[in-house]
Amino acid sequence: MLKKVFGSAVFGVEATTITVEVNVDKGVGYHLVGLPDNAIKESNFRIAAALQNNGFKIPGKKIIINMSPADLRKEGSAYDLTLAMGILTATNQIKADDLENYVIMGELSLDGTLQPIKGALPIAIKAHEEGFKGFILPSQNAKEAAIVSGFNVYGVDNITQVINYFDKGEALEQTIIDVKEEFNKSLNFPEFDFADVKGQEGIKRCMEIAAAGGHNIILIGPPGAGKTMLAKRLPSILPPMTLQEALETTKIHSVVGRVKENTGLMAQRPFRSPHHTISNVALVGGGSYPQPGEISMSHNGVLFLDELPEFKRDVLEVMRQPLEDREVTISRAKFTVTYPCSFMLVASMNPSPSGYFNDPSAPVTSSPAEMQRYLSKVSGPLLDRIDIHIEVTPVPFEKLSDERKGEGSIDIRKRVTEARERQTDRFVESESVHYNAQMNVKQIRKHCRLDDTSKELLKTAMERLNLSARAYDRILKVSRTIADLEASPHINGSHISEAIQYRSLDRDGWLG
Repeated sequence: MLKKVFGSAVFGVEATTITVEVNVDKGVGYHLVGLPDNAIKESNFRIAAALQNNGFKIPGKKIIINMSPADLRKEGSAYDLTLAMGILTATNQIKADDLENYVIMGELSLDGTLQPIKGALPIAIKAHEEGFKGFILPSQNAKEAAIVSGFNVYGVDNITQVINYFDKGEALEQTIIDVKEEFNKSLNFPEFDFADVKGQEGIKRCMEIAAAGGHNIILIGPPGAGKTMLAKRLPSILPPMTLQEALETTKIHSVVGRVKENTGLMAQRPFRSPHHTISNVALVGGGSYPQPGEISMSHNGVLFLDELPEFKRDVLEVMRQPLEDREVTISRAKFTVTYPCSFMLVASMNPSPSGYFNDPSAPVTSSPAEMQRYLSKVSGPLLDRIDIHIEVTPVPFEKLSDERKGEGSIDIRKRVTEARERQTDRFVESESVHYNAQMNVKQIRKHCRLDDTSKELLKTAMERLNLSARAYDRILKVSRTIADLEASPHINGSHISEAIQYRSLDRDGWLG
C-alpha cells in the first residue's frame, strides 16, 4: 500500500514542501531514499522504539520511503513524526483518511514525546500558502507557527495524541495567539535603560542621533569608560519594530532555532555581540548547508563588535558588501540562498594596545606610532561605512556617585521615532531607502542642501582639520539627522558643527 504524508524543508528563510511517500510491499527491508542526511537515516531506530513504547511497531515487510523532490537535500531530525505517521497508515495500523491535508513535523524521543524543531514559522507560512488544512508540530513551537493568521496550528506533546486525532477522532487543542498583543507586549519595558547610565551626556546624544538616522557608530575610549554599557542600551531607543519587521526577524531566528520556547512574535529588536574569535562564516553565514550568520541574526537590530581591532581582518572585510546591500547571498554549486541583514553596526575599540590615549597621566601609555599601528588594523573601506566616530572618556567620581537618574530610554525613543517618521515621509517614493543612513549620493544632493554660511563652515572645517573626502557625505547625512531631531526642514550651521565633531578618526593629528 502507498501512502503520502507531508513535511517541509527550509532553505534560506523560505520553506519547501516535502512529500514523504511510504510504500509497503512483500519482502523484508527498510529503504529510505531522496537525499536524506545521517540524522534522517538514523530515524528508523528512534521511530521503532517510539512506536514499540506506544503499542505499535514497524512490521517486518519491505518498506520503501521516498522524500520528494528527490534532488533536494533534506537534513535534521524533524521528519521523525512525518515518517512514523506514514509507516503507521501504510501498514494499516491506524486509519488516517485526512492525513494528506496536514503538514506534520517533529523529532521523536524513544518514549514517543516530541522535541522542538527549527523553522516552524516559515514552514507554517508555506503550508498556509499551499492550502493545507493545518500544521501539527511540537507544542514548544506552536506559538511561533500560530503567528500565521487564518491557519490551524496544533501543538502536541507526543505521538499518541497525533495517532488518536486521526484514528479515533480525538480533538487536538488549536493554538491561537493575538498577534497584535504579542507585538505590543513589553515594548515599553526595556531590559537595559539609558536612565542607568551615569554622566556621558554627550555620548548619549550621539547614540540618539545614530538611532534616529540608522547610522553606524564606533566608540573609542579606554577600558571602563562605558562603551559596552552604552551599546547594550541602543536597541531600547530604536523605534519599535513594525509588524512586518517583527515577522522578518522572527523568521530568521526560527530558521536557526533561536526563538524561545513557547514564544510567538519577537517584539524586541535583536542585539548580537559575537566574540572577536568568530570566523567569517559564522559572522556572515554559510556552511555546507548554509545557515544565517550573526549579521542576519541582527536584522532590524544591532550588531555590536567589541574591541574591533581584535577581530581578524578578513572577518571584518567580508562585512563590507552586506553593509552596503543590506543582504548577503551565499552561493553553492547546486543552489543559492539570500539572507536579509539590515542592521546597525556599533563597534567599540581602545585607542591603543595599552587601552589608553596618548596621555602622560594614563596608567599605561602607548606612543603615537603604536596607536597608529593598532588603529590601522581596521581598514579604511570599513571605516568609510561608519558614519559616526566618537571618543568616550571615563566618568568622573562626582557623576558616578550622583543619585539622580538620567533621561530614560522611553523618552529618548519618542524623539527618535518622530525623527524616523519624518524620514519615512521624505523617502516615501523610494523602495530601498527608509532612513538617512541609506541615502545615496543623488539623494544627499537633493535632501542635504546647505546655505552659504553652512557651506563656508564645512569648507573651513575640512581644510583646518584635514578631513578626508569620505567624511564629506557622512557629515551631510548626520547633519540631516540632527535637523530631523529638531524638526528643522533645513540644515543650518549648528547642525553641521555638531556633525563635524563626530568624525574623530578623520581628523589630522588626532593621535597627538
